[in-house]
Amino acid sequence: MKIGFPPEDIIFDPNIFAIATGIAEHDNYAVDFIEACRWIRAHLPHAQISGGVSNVSFSFRGNDAVREAIHTVFLYHAIKAGLSMGIVNAGMLGVYDDLETALREKVEDVVLNRNAGAGEALVEFAQTVKEGKARDTGPDLTWRQMPVEERLSHALVKGITDFVVADTEECRAALEAAGQPPLSVIEGPLMNGMNVVGDLFGEGKMFLPQVVKSARVMKQAVAHLIPYIEAEKLRTGATSKGKIVVATVKGDVHDIGKNIVGVVLGCNGYDIVDLGVMVPCDKILNAAREHGAQAIGLSGLITPSLEEMSHVAAEMQRQGFDVPLLIGGATTSRAHTAIKIAPNYQSPVIYVPDASRAVGVVTKLLSIDHAAGYKAEVAADYEKVRAQHANKKGVAMVTLEAARANALPWNAAAKPVQPKQIGVTVLKDIDLATLAEYIDWGPFFQTWDLAGAYPKILDDEKVGEAARNVFKDGQAMLKQVIAEKWITANAVFGLWPANRIGDDVELYTDETRTKVLATTHHLRQQHERPSGKPHQCLADYVAPRVKNGGTPDWTGAFAVTAGIGIEKKLAEFEAAHDDYRAIMLKSIADRLAEACAEWLHARVRKEYWGYAADEALGNDALIREEYRGIRPAPGYPACPDHTEKGTIFALLDATAAIGMELTESYAMMPAAAVSGWFFAHPEAQYFAVSKIGRDQLEDWAARKGMSVAEAERWLAPIL
Repeated sequence: MKIGFPPEDIIFDPNIFAIATGIAEHDNYAVDFIEACRWIRAHLPHAQISGGVSNVSFSFRGNDAVREAIHTVFLYHAIKAGLSMGIVNAGMLGVYDDLETALREKVEDVVLNRNAGAGEALVEFAQTVKEGKARDTGPDLTWRQMPVEERLSHALVKGITDFVVADTEECRAALEAAGQPPLSVIEGPLMNGMNVVGDLFGEGKMFLPQVVKSARVMKQAVAHLIPYIEAEKLRTGATSKGKIVVATVKGDVHDIGKNIVGVVLGCNGYDIVDLGVMVPCDKILNAAREHGAQAIGLSGLITPSLEEMSHVAAEMQRQGFDVPLLIGGATTSRAHTAIKIAPNYQSPVIYVPDASRAVGVVTKLLSIDHAAGYKAEVAADYEKVRAQHANKKGVAMVTLEAARANALPWNAAAKPVQPKQIGVTVLKDIDLATLAEYIDWGPFFQTWDLAGAYPKILDDEKVGEAARNVFKDGQAMLKQVIAEKWITANAVFGLWPANRIGDDVELYTDETRTKVLATTHHLRQQHERPSGKPHQCLADYVAPRVKNGGTPDWTGAFAVTAGIGIEKKLAEFEAAHDDYRAIMLKSIADRLAEACAEWLHARVRKEYWGYAADEALGNDALIREEYRGIRPAPGYPACPDHTEKGTIFALLDATAAIGMELTESYAMMPAAAVSGWFFAHPEAQYFAVSKIGRDQLEDWAARKGMSVAEAERWLAPIL
């Protein structure tokens, strides 16, 4: 029987058991898993495969060096066999080719069960392994004895900046004496190192913090070479491989990934015209014409940027462009590019998943020999993606009427607490040291692609060197941020009388509730729910207004930022070609902004609103959301409508009050910012509005006073 379940949404999780336990029956467990991966990939090619990797090395607990080596070798073979994802501490992974030869061979004997005595041989050899050879040990400077070309490549792969300028100059001078131009330094040792970085990152053997550090090394080396390269161009009339215009699309302010792509492509001989952030379509296309661009790259983070990218693609088609369009950014994907963007433009539209792949993509696209084949390959792949999407069985939905009939009922016995202070309150120059106490460090590691719960990620068996190193750098910068006041944190919030009208909430100017200050418009879950579970909507957490007034209730809104003044320090890092510290500062500012929202919400609950005056929760309890009430943010699952930020900013006059602004796509500036609603209902919880039907779209558009076409643009991700 066919049920229409998408095969690519199926994840197999075959068991991984410990090897080298001394029990012969266990010796083939790793091979069994690898072969299982191979069988699944061959017979069920669209399914994904996962596994708990750390189990395989359990026999060597206490010897991290050997465990790291086992993980590294095991993943190397399992990934080749088809493994899609694994649960393992990324910091305890080494680079397969960098493993000490004797250790790697003995580990491989065990993992692949190549001989009967492999386990005992590894146990004996493990006694001689005193420290991890699978990972970079940092202080070892024996590499300084290598030839300068190899030193440069080594520094790039390891992210070491200490000697890069001196080594770059030594290499340039040596090549100049041999009659080679300064660009040879980039095309030779630097690109050799960058190619290794790209391969390791693509194979899952190198992780984001290391890649960003590699980009920092490259930028500093190239910065030293630029004057020499420019002089050489003037002397010889040499040209670049081509120009590429890159931009973060209109309404979006996030540029970390775009900047790294620019660095990588620039270092590979392409001229990069970086238009910056919040760039409108006409400016992008005019710049492409002006510079004779061979490709255009678009980046974005927030979901409205996806629609803007589709618009740019359509405009390129209308205006007769034929250059490739590159798509990248956190919200983008291969599927979205194939289904939503590519159909708008007849020339190639290519999804670039990460910076390390950018060079390969552009090189193929612009290659005389390989372009046609590569374009055909991508076109065929995207057609396959579109076909799979068309055959997917959609989410089972109910009508809006049925969803509203199954709303969370209002508890007539509930007695909302009147806030102690009504109206808008502004809090400026909030103490950063106080906010630091409210930081949730978990998302900090996710920024660097290192998942795990803090603080366990630092200490327990699943924690690794990469997490500790990036956390150490983050802590050091946080201290500097606080001590030297690099940034300023501000907050503004308001509390008002409110009542629900259907799926909307009316906010009133005062307790007479006769004059409406603003109306907020919310969305209701419309996918099928289990029996007894309501179709939730944020409006359900506010008492309904009835003919005689009903139960008086209240609600709130807030906006906070920890990014005021950040541009000055970012400019310093940019001048020093230090992407790593720039990204680190942005991530610290993001953590402080979220901490500011946590701190503010606690004060509102206990002081300004006062419905939880006796609350005494530690930071861990706050992170677990053990308090009463919620603070959902527009653009997130319970409130996927970004336009509600406009209502929040108008209510709070956030721009005048604390210096926060909204772009036309409702991205907040500074980027380290949070805004949302306060709900105090005892049963309030976070939920997801995953998909809505046409009936709710049209209903919501009418309530918002916008056309259905405009509503479709704003709510496209959930239609």
